[in-house]
Amino acid sequence: MFGVEPICRLLPIAPSTYYENVATRLDINRLSVRTRNDISLKIEIRRVFEQNFCVYGVRKVWRQLKREGFDVARFTVARLMRACSKKD
Repeated sequence: MFGVEPICRLLPIAPSTYYENVATRLDINRLSVRTRNDISLKIEIRRVFEQNFCVYGVRKVWRQLKREGFDVARFTVARLMRACSKKD
């Protein structure tokens, strides 16, 4: 009763769509450029945030990343900090 095929029949999608989605999420080479950049930026944002006793907000994290040579927009830092549940 449970499995991919019955669920895909219930939702009007082909099982291959599900399997393609899973393969894309598991293989980093198949991810979009934005997603790959986000993964590396999240690591750096977390590092800067934790090095500063978890009190830095978006602007200070963004400024620190700029000082370290990362070319990133402030709103990108805000979006990724929200995704990581860091404060704005």
